Amino acid sequence: MENKDLKKEEELNISKIQEEKLRAAYASRKRKRRIKRIITWVVVIVILLTLYIMYSQYQSDRAAQAAAMSRTVARETQVYRTSYQVTVDVSGYVEPKEIQEAGFRTSGPVTAVYVEEGDIVKEGDLLASVDNTSQMASLKNIENQLESAKLTGSLKEVELLELQKTAAERNLDYTNIYANFDGIVTKVDIASGDYYEAGAGAVITVIDNSSLKATIEIDEIDMQYVSEGMQASLTFDSLPGVTVPAYVSYVPMLGRYSNSGIGVVDVELTIDNPPEGVIPGYSFEGNLNAEGEESMLVCAQAAVTTGRGGVSTVNKKMEDGTSQSVNVNVRYLGENLVQIISGDIKEGDVLTYESKSGNMMNMMF
Repeated sequence: MENKDLKKEEELNISKIQEEKLRAAYASRKRKRRIKRIITWVVVIVILLTLYIMYSQYQSDRAAQAAAMSRTVARETQVYRTSYQVTVDVSGYVEPKEIQEAGFRTSGPVTAVYVEEGDIVKEGDLLASVDNTSQMASLKNIENQLESAKLTGSLKEVELLELQKTAAERNLDYTNIYANFDGIVTKVDIASGDYYEAGAGAVITVIDNSSLKATIEIDEIDMQYVSEGMQASLTFDSLPGVTVPAYVSYVPMLGRYSNSGIGVVDVELTIDNPPEGVIPGYSFEGNLNAEGEESMLVCAQAAVTTGRGGVSTVNKKMEDGTSQSVNVNVRYLGENLVQIISGDIKEGDVLTYESKSGNMMNMMF
């Protein structure tokens, strides 16, 4: 019995020792996890604090830059005179010199079509016809009546029949389509056997492409440089690297008011003997070239203020140091320069204006 009790006591002691070891191991792991968690939170807090400090510094820098940009600085610029070659930028698309979109002026079945797309025609060539049986019969009947009236009728009756004959000949002519000029057939939308209804529209198109024309819009400021015969240089996307010569062929006496609120004139350009690769409907860009050089007054664009209604003003520095507002008419030249077209401003005048300090590019970083 004593041996059994001793054995049980030893087993109890061993269990207690193992339990204490397990508890110690668990406590150690728990302590390590706690330390690890504390370290992680410390790192996260340090990172967040660093980011906050960086963001605060960034916002502070932006605020400082914005304040610098909002400050205005008084500046001066001088009006000066320069010479330049006048060029007027133009753009548009080309059209045929002449275009005929023809249809019959009477109804009837089409008896013949004499041309196809691409055919070259001469002025007066017969292009197509509709049945003319009724018109021929009417003309013949009137001619017979006229012959009889000349023998037995009165002068008044003869005159009336002459008028009827003219009308009958015109009706007979309405059964044919003729070319109005030398050109090329670009569209045929009818065939023999079709029925044409008077007023149905054009069925044959003829164009004269021996030269091309274009209508370009010139604003009222640039019209002082434009005149008939003025040379132009045009470029087409269909002919890269090629400059096509043209000239101003018509300048109307009336202008119009454009949607942008300025006066414009629709000037006509002509291209004689257009090169291959340029056909009606193609778009172009280019410029008009004035002969000789022009002189103009120029100042910095920043010195010009344009208010409501499009009125532009500058502040002219007077002899006593004060500034006086002067209304001017200007033309923007690009590169921060404007031309002073009119106004009480002369070469050498000093203009004052205010501009914001700082560099706008700094606001982007």
